[in-house]
Amino acid sequence: MAHQTDVYFVDGVRTPFGRASANGIYAHTRADDLAVKALIGLLDRNPNVPKDLIDDVAIAATSQTGDQGLTLGRTVAMLAGLPQHVPGLAIERMCAGAMTAVTTMGASIGFGMYDLAIAGGVEHMGRHPIGSNADPNPRFVAERLVDPQALNMGVTAERLHDRFPQLTKERADRFGMLSQQKAQAAYDLGHIQPDLVPVAVTDADGAFSLATEDEGRRPETTMEALAALKTPFRPHGRVTAGTSSPLTDGATVSLLASKRAIKKHGLTPKMKLVSFGFAGVQPEVMGLGPVPSTEKALEKAGLSIDDIGLFELNEAFAVQVLSFLDHFGIDDADPRVNPWGGAIAVGHPLAASGVRLMIQLAAQFEMRPDVRYGLTAMCVGLGQGGSVIWENPFYTGKRK
Repeated sequence: MAHQTDVYFVDGVRTPFGRASANGIYAHTRADDLAVKALIGLLDRNPNVPKDLIDDVAIAATSQTGDQGLTLGRTVAMLAGLPQHVPGLAIERMCAGAMTAVTTMGASIGFGMYDLAIAGGVEHMGRHPIGSNADPNPRFVAERLVDPQALNMGVTAERLHDRFPQLTKERADRFGMLSQQKAQAAYDLGHIQPDLVPVAVTDADGAFSLATEDEGRRPETTMEALAALKTPFRPHGRVTAGTSSPLTDGATVSLLASKRAIKKHGLTPKMKLVSFGFAGVQPEVMGLGPVPSTEKALEKAGLSIDDIGLFELNEAFAVQVLSFLDHFGIDDADPRVNPWGGAIAVGHPLAASGVRLMIQLAAQFEMRPDVRYGLTAMCVGLGQGGSVIWENPFYTGKRK
């Protein structure tokens, strides 16, 4: 009979994130190859993990078509050189795809069915724009289940500004600017680069180069420049390119393990899974999703928001993060929140982003033994939120 066990995040890596455009670094790279490159990088730096003992591989993508189709977990595992007896699956929960891959594999480990599992996500938005292969059921509109504009994420962000007048454009602009500055500062200190797997890429002429860092960063951003940007989702609106995550290509992957596997293979875990929660909200205000999902995860863990020492919140839009912070009474510039910047600066390749949050939190945990608990959370298209609470295995109660 299976016995419940602790679940650990052993390691995570990602590709550098690229601009989703005809001129982006991955314009001539296949989506599945990005995931393969990330998985090979993860396995290379964890040589103690026997490839033949990996129980499952879950890889998420939002647009599961073309080079993002064909049961990604299985195909990516085979292309990365895992033995053919290792199974795999694909997962889809829009922006929370990789996060759901982690919680699904983590739950399988926690129930004693698995000991080692791979979880990650990939999105090539340059090749597969969001919703490009979708055919929403006409009942959504005919029966007024969903406002037609709720399928436009930028419009849902504008509606957060409408609903909460205190979430001003100036606050959103400042948050966007600080994200850029914090991300560059983290790069300058060398915090981000250790978890990036370089990717060999080609341009339109077939010339090779190496992608080694996130392409979309704009550290020179100023409040004046942000104030002058157009509002593409609504005339005289408040959401701009400077307060939104850019369209992005990239892949992430992580290794999860049971307590038994940690001991057996001499692994050093970076985080321990405490709890997780997913919740639904009105699609029209999709960005509020992380509020109820976080409340759910906190309740399951027997914790309060005050117990969380580090927050990695996905910056789909600045106003979305601000609505979360206001709900929980956290200051816009609280140093616990996205200390290395976020998706506004480095990008948001939809289904891949959940594991990026975890990779950054894990790195921060090692540097912050005074922090016991951290939260990774994100909003999800069509009105959902996802939250995962982690415990720091390096926790001593004292700052380094």
